[in-house]
Amino acid sequence: MSTTPAPATLTPAVLHRLVQEGRAPRLLDVRTPGEFRTAHIPGSYNVPLGTLREHRAELLAHLDEDVVLVCRSGARAAEAEKALAGAGLPNLRVLEGGIVAWETAGAPVNRGPERWDMERQVRLVAGSIVLTTGLVGVLVPGAHLIGTAVGAGLTYAALSNSCAMGVLLSKLPYNRGPRPDIRTVIAELRGTP
Repeated sequence: MSTTPAPATLTPAVLHRLVQEGRAPRLLDVRTPGEFRTAHIPGSYNVPLGTLREHRAELLAHLDEDVVLVCRSGARAAEAEKALAGAGLPNLRVLEGGIVAWETAGAPVNRGPERWDMERQVRLVAGSIVLTTGLVGVLVPGAHLIGTAVGAGLTYAALSNSCAMGVLLSKLPYNRGPRPDIRTVIAELRGTP
């Protein structure tokens, strides 16, 4: 059985030092536009994971080999690393622990309007469904099975390191914000307005 090697990582402390020394790598933040607007590393570019996957060939021409991928905790950045590495971009790194670890380390962030992060939204929706169906199940036989299905989905999400509920919630207007247009992203990567 072959396993895919874990992507190379960069700690928040090392990245912060590189930024302070003026040697910052290209930072691609693959979170949703809403998450990016809430808090992001200064100088990073928002290229949501779906956009990155869809336009990776176009992006390759505008990326050098010194790229660090950022997300909330590292999982989506690891997926982005696989997509870009598969398209031929070598030497990619993932920010270890994501923006959560970056903030915990006391490194600077640009802040926008506060929003709940995706993990918290998933916990709220899943918990609400389980609670509601558990209470309704007292009066309506079988309603509790909906909560059981949500529990099964969360178990699968943990085992597969993916989350269908998170994907669905990311499509809500609250989370979307203005979606980065690929032409705008490429212009920003080139440094042209």
